[in-house]
Amino acid sequence: MQDRGPGLSFGKSALTELRTRNGVEYMEAREVLMKLKRDEITLEEAERYFKREPFEELGYAKLDTHREVRSGFPEVIYCSRKADAHLLEIFKKLYEENGEVFGTRASLHQYELVREVYPQVVYDELSHILKIEKEGKERKGKIAVCTAGTADISVAEEAAQTAEYFGSYVERIYDVGVSGIHRLLHRLDVIQSANCVVAVAGMEGALASVLGGLVDKPVIAVPTSVGYGASMNGLSALLTMINSCANGIAVVNIDNGYGAGYIATQINRLGVRE
Repeated sequence: MQDRGPGLSFGKSALTELRTRNGVEYMEAREVLMKLKRDEITLEEAERYFKREPFEELGYAKLDTHREVRSGFPEVIYCSRKADAHLLEIFKKLYEENGEVFGTRASLHQYELVREVYPQVVYDELSHILKIEKEGKERKGKIAVCTAGTADISVAEEAAQTAEYFGSYVERIYDVGVSGIHRLLHRLDVIQSANCVVAVAGMEGALASVLGGLVDKPVIAVPTSVGYGASMNGLSALLTMINSCANGIAVVNIDNGYGAGYIATQINRLGVRE
């Protein structure tokens, strides 16, 4: 098949590749539509692109390659307990598809494994996030990620880095728990200016209730497994947050920083549009 326009070659795969970013060939749905509008591709060629399977079958995994088209967020990798060969192949496929990739709950061993193939991969030992990110990414709006104590920061960083990866600007406000509430009040102006607040706390989990009474934006409460015996690995904080009398609080699962960062980004995007 002949070329239809500058930089557009329909050799091996008619609608797979338009340009190279970070060494990875890819094509976005919007680009297909724009090239169709400019008569650089035919209607039949564009139709073939959208008729592709919405997932890639790997046998042990089905990669949801259309997730970003549907939800605005690409698929990420939950790295924990994955076989080495499976993780490498999934990482490779998602990187080829999106030009970047994000993994949670990764071990140091998994980082070293991926680094042998992708030397540019970044690993954060605190949050256990493994990622390759596009350069020059714009971060919009504002999300405030707050922790009760420093022991909660690993979960908070999972939330903060998730939100940043998905394009949100994040303010980190750490160690402002209720045992020294003046520390929280000192940063209240920053917290109140955010489109969404993430409250990460273990022990009795009171931080979320306090923040819920101080801001006019949604608060996402993240209970952590930090605490002594009666905290029951985060169950006490979870129950406190669910039973909060403060309005506007939603609660995610224990230690689920990723879930909080994802929801916070959805809320932040709404705030940016407004």
